[in-house]
Amino acid sequence: MKQSLIDLSKQDWRHPIHGGDVRFGVSTLERWLALARRSTDPTTLLATKPRADAGCMRAISTELADAVRAQYAGHPKWNIQLHYDNLKLALDKDDLPSYATVLRFFRAEGLWRQRNPVSGPQRAAVPDGTQEVRSFEATHIGSLFHLDGHQGSLKVLNRSGEWIIPLALCVIDDCSRLICHLQWYAAHENTECLVHCVSQALQRRGLPRTIYSDNGSAMISGEFTAGLHQLGILALTTRPRSAWMNGKQETLWDRVEGRLLAMLDAVPNLTLAQLNEASFAWVEHEYHQTTHRELKGATPLQRFLAGPSVLRDCPNSETLRSYFRIEVKRSQRRSDGTVSLDGIRFEVPQVFGHLHILNLRYSRWDRSQADIVDPRTGVIQATIHPLDKSRNADGHRRQISKPTGLSSRPVATLKGSKTQEKDLHTPLMRHLLAEFAATGMPPAYLEHDDSSTDPENKA
Repeated sequence: MKQSLIDLSKQDWRHPIHGGDVRFGVSTLERWLALARRSTDPTTLLATKPRADAGCMRAISTELADAVRAQYAGHPKWNIQLHYDNLKLALDKDDLPSYATVLRFFRAEGLWRQRNPVSGPQRAAVPDGTQEVRSFEATHIGSLFHLDGHQGSLKVLNRSGEWIIPLALCVIDDCSRLICHLQWYAAHENTECLVHCVSQALQRRGLPRTIYSDNGSAMISGEFTAGLHQLGILALTTRPRSAWMNGKQETLWDRVEGRLLAMLDAVPNLTLAQLNEASFAWVEHEYHQTTHRELKGATPLQRFLAGPSVLRDCPNSETLRSYFRIEVKRSQRRSDGTVSLDGIRFEVPQVFGHLHILNLRYSRWDRSQADIVDPRTGVIQATIHPLDKSRNADGHRRQISKPTGLSSRPVATLKGSKTQEKDLHTPLMRHLLAEFAATGMPPAYLEHDDSSTDPENKA
């Protein structure tokens, strides 16, 4: 028995988890053998078992845990190594466990390192909530636009005869405090209204370098972020529940409520059109013409016209609409050549019938059309529209064009083969038959004449 265990200890065994080769000593095999003999179920007894002290940190005392928490509260941005090095100096080295033990304690307690947000050249626009708050201002016109929404305090009467609370969307320039565009909407804050407002602001003033907004669902939607990316505009967002980070917009809303809406409070049956007309007049003839205390006695319009500008030319309306869309992948139905977008079937041109996956670009609020784009270059290849079943009911059908692949080419015969047209075997089968013929042995089966299997044909 001893010699058998020695022989087993010299063999290599494949580990069932990582697949590497492992060996086991004689003493380990003897211990396993003794356990197996004492149990009626050796497989269960020898299975991997968790440690009895799993989850317990005996090396972390109460005093050490309090010291770690206190140090983390004062320096949450330190990495674990820096915490460990400082603990070695603050405590006795003999009382401090290994780095791995301290690291596991940090993870178990959820003491993760807090990192500064990476926001490129506009780092001041995203201050850290754990640090002191400092005012900032862009040095050039168009380097930073602020974007925000506000639920008004006045109710307006819509065309359906309902009293609603309108939503205001506004874009202002950080350097000059100029309002690029301000408009009220009857709907809640959605991506369609946001794109409608921002597109007008960009066409009126130009393309900025950065747009700063909160984390509203419309601000982080796929259509809006894709449009800003196409226009080369950097999108920055505030932290959740941190309205003070977009303080210039919050100050503007106080002014809108205190002056603009206060003057419209007594207007009977105020409509959305009247509110937008009054807002435009107030912005152009009061706000832009009033000196701003943060602009050293200048008005927003004067600062906007006199200051150095980094604004770029804005494309036309059609180009903007094509930018603010999402790109999705859809499988084409081979039966009728259609794809489905949000429950609506679109008819795909026959020239794209050989493609199984199509890259489509569309807006979720406008499902009247979608574009087929090249996934590699982003070039629009075709525009598709929803399926018109009544039009297809006329019975006219076009002939399906033949694919231009190898299946449409004539089958070429191998050179030097005279019996290629008569030989129906594949190359592999011909190879197998030739190998079997080279053995010189007959097939290992008995032929059966099935011409007289019917008993009625027997004489």
